[in-house]
Amino acid sequence: MTSIFAKGAAAVAALFLLHGAALAGQQDFTIANETGYALKHIYVSESANEKWDEDILGRDVLDDGEEFELSFDKAEKTCKWDMKVIYDDGESAVWQNLNLCKISKLTLRWNKNTGVTSASIE
Repeated sequence: MTSIFAKGAAAVAALFLLHGAALAGQQDFTIANETGYALKHIYVSESANEKWDEDILGRDVLDDGEEFELSFDKAEKTCKWDMKVIYDDGESAVWQNLNLCKISKLTLRWNKNTGVTSASIE
């Protein structure tokens, strides 16, 4: 199978579901949306990359209360990744230098008092 996050390869959300445990990369993780709002776009790119890779959700939306599992190719060695989410109203949040080799789940929450989206790491 084609690697979803191989260097230079386009991310295709449909292929995430096709990866089996035997092909799992050490960077595999789950995004849980507990923001209260839908996420329209999610981008994940190597930290050293100056541009965002393609939207991993494609045409889908990650609704509040839903989770999305990201799978990497078993051969992928990079641990440090950046992630950007964009809400359906255009607001966004960015996290840099996420060590995906040590993260199994990111739970996203929005704080209405501060207007900040945070990510709890498991």
